[in-house]
Amino acid sequence: MMWPGHGYGMFLGPIMMILLVAAVVVLAVVALRWLGRAPQGSARPTPLDVLRERFARGEIDKDEFEVRRRALSE
Repeated sequence: MMWPGHGYGMFLGPIMMILLVAAVVVLAVVALRWLGRAPQGSARPTPLDVLRERFARGEIDKDEFEVRRRALSE
């Protein structure tokens, strides 16, 4: 006894397998990107934060710090 639509499985099988593999790859990429993201609290430092760090390290003196701070606030 033959099932109706017997020949379609030979055509759709490989396509479904390719779609399944593609879906697994896409899910893996999305998961790796999601896991590799920086935490929400670690935003890029502002220019004023960088200026404060440079002053704290002694790279610039107080006068230069004040001049640059005023320039940033304009």
